[in-house]
Amino acid sequence: METPNLNYINDLSGDNEEFKAKIINILKRELPAEVEVYQKEMQKADYNQAAQAVHKLKHKVSILGLEKSYYIASDYEDNLNDNSVALKSDFESILKAMEEFVIQL
Repeated sequence: METPNLNYINDLSGDNEEFKAKIINILKRELPAEVEVYQKEMQKADYNQAAQAVHKLKHKVSILGLEKSYYIASDYEDNLNDNSVALKSDFESILKAMEEFVIQL
């Protein structure tokens, strides 16, 4: 499994530490909220709404440098739109890794 990293954020921010800090703070604020939305929709088995939550989370996957995981998230989003939970455990493992990484920032 890939490991979340700050490579994309570092490239994007260059030497601007203030900009980098803002991006990290946005991640710290938005990621837990978006994961919570996803989890609530899954508990309700509202797969269309869960797919929308996954769509939003895909951007965080990309920002944290998880290139292969992005494709898993994308396929999982498609699965949810087809009322299938195939790849659920893979996607949720990605979310867990992302949350653990962001907490440490």
